[in-house]
Amino acid sequence: MATEIKAPTFPESVAEGTVAAWHKKPGDSVERDELIVEIETDKVVLEVLAAESGTLAETLVEEGDTVESEQILGRIGEGGGAAAKSEDKPAAEDKPAAASGDDKKAAQGGGEKVDVKAPTFPESIQEGTVATWHKKVGEAVKRDEVLVDIETDKVVLEVVAPADGALVEIKAEEGSQVESEAQLAVFQAGAGGGAADTADQEPPKASADDGDSDQEVGGKIVAPAARKLIAEHDLDVSAIKGTGKDGRVLKEDVLKAVKEGSAKKSAAPAAKASAAAAPAVEGERPEKRVPMSRLRQTIAKRLVQAQQTAAMLTTYNEVDMGAVMELRAQYKDTFLKAHDVKLGFMGFFVKAASEALKRYPDVNASIDGTDIVYHGYQDIGVAVSTERGLVVPVLRDTDSMKIADVEKGIVDFGKRARDGKLGIDEMQGGTFTITNGGIFGSLMSTPILNPPQTAILGMHKIQERPMAVNGKVEIRPMMYLALSYDHRMIDGKDAVQFLVTLKELLEDPARLLLEI
Repeated sequence: MATEIKAPTFPESVAEGTVAAWHKKPGDSVERDELIVEIETDKVVLEVLAAESGTLAETLVEEGDTVESEQILGRIGEGGGAAAKSEDKPAAEDKPAAASGDDKKAAQGGGEKVDVKAPTFPESIQEGTVATWHKKVGEAVKRDEVLVDIETDKVVLEVVAPADGALVEIKAEEGSQVESEAQLAVFQAGAGGGAADTADQEPPKASADDGDSDQEVGGKIVAPAARKLIAEHDLDVSAIKGTGKDGRVLKEDVLKAVKEGSAKKSAAPAAKASAAAAPAVEGERPEKRVPMSRLRQTIAKRLVQAQQTAAMLTTYNEVDMGAVMELRAQYKDTFLKAHDVKLGFMGFFVKAASEALKRYPDVNASIDGTDIVYHGYQDIGVAVSTERGLVVPVLRDTDSMKIADVEKGIVDFGKRARDGKLGIDEMQGGTFTITNGGIFGSLMSTPILNPPQTAILGMHKIQERPMAVNGKVEIRPMMYLALSYDHRMIDGKDAVQFLVTLKELLEDPARLLLEI
């Protein structure tokens, strides 16, 4: 019985998507949960996985077609593609050695040349930037291996190899601007295969890029996020054990290697780094000009728009974090054993904010044109800093969440945000936002609103300061709090009282349990 392949359920703000790339062709064998097709919306690329194992029987839409939410994209039939081909050609099984030889000749001779094109961009995206070429001309490439990253103002799109082969020519260099479906390179199926066979038979030779590694360049498949970390920490790929499919090196593998110190630094990049770090000649005034990333441009537009369209004010207060810190110190080990997550400060702030939002519904509201929308729930966004920019995933129904659930959610968001695996639905619909500049050492700041929300809370660094306590001077761990709010919606009295309520709940955490 055939299984239907359907497009994901799009959020309300996304009307349609574009079929970006089919990773399987009709007749190909498909495993359960294997990536089949990617759907690109105006904000993120959504992956459609196989619901069952079998063979891709047919595709009902082509790459570049526009599809709606839950539209049928194709069908998966029973049986494996490889098995079906074997039954159709039993003679091929009788002479495996001959077939292998023919394959090598075909690989060495090269196959059909095809154009490598940029993905079909959504209507809201006019063009993209060639961010990184992961393969060089002539380098052996396997099917579905990433060739190049295209950065748009919202997401980074990966362009993969259509078959086993090699790049013949690169048409768009790194940093160049490309339009939808623009030609990026020329690819030849089967090219580079001879070199790959030779590498299998001969010991790999160290290259300048390998340093002290004895593995050939490209010998391991590395995820994009992992590649950035490897370059940032100057690691030896051959020393990192990949836990992904087919030995794919994931970001988690790189982070583990960095923590354990098991991946030695390569010699050549270190030498380059030393040369780059050489002091400038006295009297020189060096400058470096780099283009702003598209995501950074979008963030800039949204921040300016927020300041231009809202009557934004900020009120400040300070909170004595002594009670929360004592509670953490007393129960951190027990909490970790019970919930398998560390007890942080954000769990207390999210719970305190949820209680305060119930008491001051104006702070939890949003403005839609000339209407005020009051939300009967608390969905709190938590700002997460990544290499590409700031994202704000949302914790849903925080009033009903336990502190352990909040901490687990935040850890999961942070990990997936840095890997670029957050879904579009996870970054929409928040009613309030919390941002923590204190983790970077900020003592005080003025956070900018996250439209259409009408308020945002800024946390800051905990710093010991002399305070008057019961007529005596004591050294207390203090944190400044900043609440930026839209004065069109929230009066100053409500904003101040909201912040005072937060202060009281945090200075006496028992209030959170008693809801007083």
